[in-house]
Order: sequence, then C-alpha cells, then structure tokens
Amino acid sequence: MLGWPKNTSFIAAEFSGPGELIDGARKMRDAGYKNFDCHSPFPIHGMDHAMGLARSPVGWIAGICAIFGATAGLALQWYAMSISYPLVIAGKPYFAFQAYVPVTFAFGVLGGAFGAILSMLIINRLPRLNHPLFNSEQFKRFSNDAFFISLESDDPLYDETKARAFLEAIGGKNVEVLKDE
Repeated sequence: MLGWPKNTSFIAAEFSGPGELIDGARKMRDAGYKNFDCHSPFPIHGMDHAMGLARSPVGWIAGICAIFGATAGLALQWYAMSISYPLVIAGKPYFAFQAYVPVTFAFGVLGGAFGAILSMLIINRLPRLNHPLFNSEQFKRFSNDAFFISLESDDPLYDETKARAFLEAIGGKNVEVLKDE
C-alpha cells in the first residue's frame, strides 16, 4: 500500500534544540512508540539509534537486484550467441564470456539502480504529494530553526490525549493535532 490511509491523525510537538530532540526520541522509543518521526533543519548524528531504527534493507535489495540484472544480462548474451544465433567469430567458442563482461556489468548496475529506487519508494511510502504536517503554520519552521517530533495515529499506542500529554511531559512545546482529510 502506497501512502498513508485517509483520515489519519498526526500529533506534532516542537523541541528547543537538537539535544532535546534526541532525548525526546529516546523517550518515545523507550515508551514503546514505533510510528514517529523526528524533523530537524540539519542531520543529527545518533538520531537513528535514538529512534530505535534498524538498518535500511535498501542496500540488500539493490544488491540482489544487481546480481539478478547481471545474471539476466549474461544469460541473454549466452542465449543469443550460443543458442539462437551461433556464430564462430575469429575461432572463438560460442560462449566467450570475456566479451560479455561490459554488458553483464551494465545490466548489473541497471538492476541495482532500479532495485534501489523502487525499494526506497516503497519503504518510504512514496509518492505522497502532500502531508498533513505541511498544513501546520508552526511546522513550516522546521527547515529553518525548529525541531519537531510527529506521531502517527496508526501507532499501536496512539491515544490522542495520552500522546499529547506524553509529548508535553518530555519537553514538547506547541503540541498540535493535525488531521489528514
């Protein structure tokens, strides 16, 4: 399923700095929340660990697709030159694999690139042209000087009043509930 389901709620809370954002992410993780995200105007070292995120599977998927692409490229050349249209060229055998290396490499790169792009889009639930957080006036500051944690309503522990109180307890200010309609 691409994108979020309709009528999803989000709670966003502002934090005063990167240290407070990391502490808030740790407390969210320790409290058992899973479907939350941290927003910062710059990358923060250690944020993935603080949020409890696992390594991305995109690299493995891209590697498997690259191997599949290289195998498909080599098989295509073998079939064309050995089975479908066999020719003896300069006394070489039908399957002279040394000549097939450039095309095999190109198919491997192509397969890896397609695998990486498609898996990234699926894992990140893209394309989504509009997100409810973009409708918030205070959230527009996140790309300049503000730090936010947003919690999705599909989180197993989501309860609007409890989540709002928890975000305020861990240092969140300007807590706002946003609806996707």
